[in-house]
Amino acid sequence: MSAPKATCGNYFEDFSVGQTIQHATPRTVRAGDLALYTALYGDRRPLHSSDEFARAVGYPRSPAHDLLVFHIVFGKTVGDVSLNAVANLGYADVRFLRPVFPGDTLRAETEVIGLREASSGKHGVVYVRSHGFNQREEEVLRFTRWVLVNKRDPDTRTGVDDVPTLPDAVPAGEVPIPPGLDLTGYDPVAWATGGSARYDDYRVGEVIHHVDGMTLDEADHTFATRLYQNTAKVHFNAHAMRDSRFGRRLIYGGHVISVAHALAFNGLNNAVAIAAWNAGTHANPCFAGDTLYAWTEVLDKDDVPARDDLGALRLRLVAVKNADPTREEIPLRVEVDGKSRYDERVVLDLDYWTLVAR
Repeated sequence: MSAPKATCGNYFEDFSVGQTIQHATPRTVRAGDLALYTALYGDRRPLHSSDEFARAVGYPRSPAHDLLVFHIVFGKTVGDVSLNAVANLGYADVRFLRPVFPGDTLRAETEVIGLREASSGKHGVVYVRSHGFNQREEEVLRFTRWVLVNKRDPDTRTGVDDVPTLPDAVPAGEVPIPPGLDLTGYDPVAWATGGSARYDDYRVGEVIHHVDGMTLDEADHTFATRLYQNTAKVHFNAHAMRDSRFGRRLIYGGHVISVAHALAFNGLNNAVAIAAWNAGTHANPCFAGDTLYAWTEVLDKDDVPARDDLGALRLRLVAVKNADPTREEIPLRVEVDGKSRYDERVVLDLDYWTLVAR
């Protein structure tokens, strides 16, 4: 009998610590990808919509949005890592290392760095570190994530418990600065952002409510999963999900991040690039029809040695669903049965570094 031609993706038992996976389907980024990103999320950052603005800050033209690069590289990994996922659980040590421009071709590879069988025995957590490279073999993105994956044989225990030690944060001194980014000529083009607050205007502990809300549409998140070639069943296959505990497809977590980040432009207008994520949690699921709002807390500041044109802000971006935080107080965490957990309205808790003009 010949080997099967089609695959069903990897289950928890198929992974081993130290395993390296080269992901299929390299992708050339097109100008249309940048436009489609704007169409999906309404992002208003001029760096990604104006070549003239981009040239004023050191780039030859508008680069792809940092999160667009993340989506493309992440999407490459899904077929091998999370096709049979129950949920993507979190991120750590995510670094955006260099800009990506239309014409660049991205590929991805992943190393398995940890495994832990869930207490139920039906699933397991897979810890991976993924890398995105351009056509010059320059690393453009690196991220660690952990994902809850179905077992092929849920009735047989594996006893696997090999959890990696992950950093709490990207240290201030290691925040990546994209090659070529130069804000010394920023003042003449700063009007394009529509905001006046610069790096020195933010203070640690400050909370910024981003005011606007955005409703998640079935068509948008479906289009996003196709655009990023993310074929995870939980997002892609309504027929398969009708018998799940949710009874329908979940919104792709990266889609939620992009919506929240687009909302965060209002109040962080002069933030020009995402440098790194320290940690990220998809706290609760989102579904089509949910409306997202967001706020940001300033956690820390880094003056970036030898750079007087920009500084780095460490921010906590929180997105909530179906509740306007400007009208009602929404706790981040609540106590349920003696245990602390996220409030059911909180859908994203993202700790990240962003670069802001001074």
